[in-house]
Formats: sequence, structure tokens, C-alpha cells
Amino acid sequence: MKAICVYCGSSSGTKPSYAEKAEQLGKVLADHGLSLVYGGSRTGLMGQVADAVLAKGGRAVGVLPEALRTQEVAHPGLSELHVVKGMHARKAKMAELADAFIALPGGFGTLDETMEMITWNQLGFQAKPIGFLNVEGYYDGLFRFLSGVESEGFVKPGLIEALALETDPEKLVEKLIRKPWPRLGPWPRASN
Repeated sequence: MKAICVYCGSSSGTKPSYAEKAEQLGKVLADHGLSLVYGGSRTGLMGQVADAVLAKGGRAVGVLPEALRTQEVAHPGLSELHVVKGMHARKAKMAELADAFIALPGGFGTLDETMEMITWNQLGFQAKPIGFLNVEGYYDGLFRFLSGVESEGFVKPGLIEALALETDPEKLVEKLIRKPWPRLGPWPRASN
């Protein structure tokens, strides 16, 4: 594994622990020699995780749509910045550059990007580990919802348990390094 994509908020949220965990995650990535792939902004949790990686001498690669270049204020100190046409190109480029994915707290964009990678795994378009850094129970409700989605038969059995959910950045990164994405078999077909 060479690079982990981190999805997170372009704001810092309401709790100081969100920023603290973003910084810890950045340090853990650098300590493991893993490049950060992320949304390219210098603001919010995005900027905090990138700053932490760079401060430890690590590599931070941003992917930013042209339309957001001025709105999100591209991080000036990145190892590499890819400016792409739009959000679809952003997600594709981030997925191309990453070997695994982590979701920190964030909003609609964070959920959209993470859910798309889970869907790509489910459909067999890729097989890359996905984890959630569950800061102060941020993702508890989502995992309750996903468990219900699975029990109602809308996702493959085993998909939810294949996702890593941890409160400690070090444990999460180590789990993603060790735990390959499982082959879950074909999606059941409806009978007529």
C-alpha cells in the first residue's frame, strides 16, 4: 500500500476532537510512509490532515475541481495538486491514486465520495479497503442505518462488516494495511 485517500470536511466542525483526530491521522499516514490523497483544500479538516502529513515530511496529493480552485482555496504547500474538470473527474482521479479510503467527519461531499467507493467495491469495479474514523461516535448512526440496509436485503451480505470502523487513527490505518477487501461473490438475482 502506497497511498490512502481521506475524505473529510472542508470545515472543522463543532468539536475540537475532529481537528485533533485529523491531525493525528495525518501524522500516522506520514509515519507509515503512506501518501495522503485528498480534496486539495487548505481549509477545515482537509487542511489539517494535509498540514500534519507535510509537517512530518510526508507526501500530500490534492485533487481539486477547477470550479472549486478559488472557492476552497487550494493548499499552497502540497507535494502535488491535480486540477480536474469536475466532481466526477475528482472522484475518479482520487480513486486511481489511492490504495484505500478513510472517511473522517464531514458533510454531504464526504458521504457522497465514500459511498461511491463502497459501491464501486460492491460492484467489483475495485477491491480497496475502506474505513471510517469514528470520532466521538460520529458514524454510529450511519452504521446503524447501513446494518438495516443489509438486513433488508439491499446490499450484499458481508459488505458492512468489511468496512473498518475505528476510533483510533493508528488502529484504523493498520487495519486497512492488513485487511484486503473481501471478494463477496455475485449479487443475488431476482427470481421470476
